[in-house]
Amino acid sequence: MTDVAVPRLIAWVLELPALDLVARLGLASPFLMSGVVKLIDFTGALKEVAELGLKPAGPFAAAVIVTQLGGSLLFLTSRYCWLGAGILAGFTILATLLAHPFWAFEGSDRGRHTATFFEHVAIVGGLAMMALFVNGRSPSQ
Repeated sequence: MTDVAVPRLIAWVLELPALDLVARLGLASPFLMSGVVKLIDFTGALKEVAELGLKPAGPFAAAVIVTQLGGSLLFLTSRYCWLGAGILAGFTILATLLAHPFWAFEGSDRGRHTATFFEHVAIVGGLAMMALFVNGRSPSQ
């Protein structure tokens, strides 16, 4: 394998001071938005949690909101990015297993749930990569 030079424009973009924060904000945005929406519409959050079979719905909905918002805020910091990434990744794994068990569906529903399941796997991978990056570890070559 040979090294490929990074084009100047790309190198310049990658050196922008706030790029890591913007990237973390992008990764955290689904959790932030979901947490805010659930906070504003707690009745909807209760319904969503109940539809997953989690009872009592109130404490579970509150825990989801705290996890999504708290994990996101930690993830956006440099010091506790690793902790926020872990909280959000753990939450994503559990929520994905509960909400998108693609193996339990047939036909087009299976395809839709499979795609969503693996999109969430990609988010978990992104959270892990960002935690590695923020903590100064380079990706393996």
